Amino acid sequence: MIYDVVIIGAGVTGSAVARELSRYQAEMCVLEKAEDLCSGTSKANSAIIHAGFDAAEGSLMAKMNVRGNEMMDELSEKLDIPFERNGSLVVCIHEEEKDGLKELYDRGVANGVPGLKLLNREEALAMEPNLSDHVVAALYAPTGGIICPFRLNYAMAEQANLNGVDFYFNTAVEALQRDAEGVWHIRTSNGEYRAHCVVNAAGVYADQLHNMVSKEKIHITPRRGDYCLLDKGTKGFVKHTIFPQPTKFGKGILVTPTVHGNVLVGPTAIDIQDKEATATTQAGIDEMIAKASMNVRNLPIRQVITSFAGLRAHEDHHEFILGEVKDAPGFVDCAGIESPGLTSSPAIGEYIGALLKEKLLLKEKAQWTETIKDILHPETLSMEERNELIRRQPAYGTIICRCESISEGEILEAIHRPLGARTLDGIKRRTRAGAGRCQAGFCSPRVMEILHRELGIPMEKISKNSGRSNIVMERTKGERE
Repeated sequence: MIYDVVIIGAGVTGSAVARELSRYQAEMCVLEKAEDLCSGTSKANSAIIHAGFDAAEGSLMAKMNVRGNEMMDELSEKLDIPFERNGSLVVCIHEEEKDGLKELYDRGVANGVPGLKLLNREEALAMEPNLSDHVVAALYAPTGGIICPFRLNYAMAEQANLNGVDFYFNTAVEALQRDAEGVWHIRTSNGEYRAHCVVNAAGVYADQLHNMVSKEKIHITPRRGDYCLLDKGTKGFVKHTIFPQPTKFGKGILVTPTVHGNVLVGPTAIDIQDKEATATTQAGIDEMIAKASMNVRNLPIRQVITSFAGLRAHEDHHEFILGEVKDAPGFVDCAGIESPGLTSSPAIGEYIGALLKEKLLLKEKAQWTETIKDILHPETLSMEERNELIRRQPAYGTIICRCESISEGEILEAIHRPLGARTLDGIKRRTRAGAGRCQAGFCSPRVMEILHRELGIPMEKISKNSGRSNIVMERTKGERE
């Protein structure tokens, strides 16, 4: 068959585009080279919703950021996404640099960011007592927020899937070519797909796909960011997202609460060449801790439960590339989607959806599933409701992950809901089983047993996050007869 639209990439941008296009009467699919949604840039980021004061006035970054921020309240309500407008503070630690805060304020006002306020030292400390002694002033943005980035990605993809969009995993794009009739032929590791239009939402690989089809080349540098996640015992250390003044390398090392009760520190900004190099380094972690400690005092860094790194798709001109490629009709870029890409994703979906609606003359469906629910978490229920749930479905009474109190019932739902989990990390991102203090040290074997039982995957084939990260290498003892 020939699809109307094929979207390459099932991260937060590709899923947002798929969600928006699922409103229309068309045949569409998403191709993802990994084994699951949310497996690239979207899986490792700061989990924050930016207010929109940092991006250059008039840029696509600024427009998408502010619009995406505006969309988050309704989106999180309809798709059951953990989201909180906790506000953000950009702190200045040098008296002679206070003018930089005024520049950010003016830029934010020009971008349409509401509620911005310049604070003196006393006002900032009243909001955040753990700010550093060096802080002299701050910029407050009340519309800044924190979100579960995994749920944002999964929810938009699930909604698209429920509304008719096909998803194909372990399907890496190898070549693209447009024939004389204007149909795109997409050769993949899983066969050929054909489409009238292609959306390039391939993250750090978006330049490679673009350069296959266009004479006007683009270049994306993977920019690695190291993070440390602190234990839930640090909850309340900061209430707002704390930024330093930004530099040309990004928004700097932040300290922020998460929607799940942890504190997150990071990221660094280290340009590399390898598009898969997500290993942390001691130098990166040391730099992160030192810089974060300049903005907050008594950082409880000894309560780190894990460190990780993510890659941002930094385009040379530091701007989103959105739209149809001039010399490749029907090929639409969503490239260079770095911070504030998470915030911008629903707005990018809206923007690309409108473009393709007009190009393909798409008509809206008479019925469109507008709301979905997250996995049922028993902890959100009253004791009476929880007891009744366990009576009806005993799996919700069996705790698999002690650190996060995640039940077998939640894991079963994560496996069997649309676009369900197939790996340990897939379970972790959907349920938080394995995301707690012991970092899956206790629950991994039990989660593997459930995956094996429910999906028939041999234990030797169950992986952490891909076919290359198997936990059990081989059997050392035979089955008892």
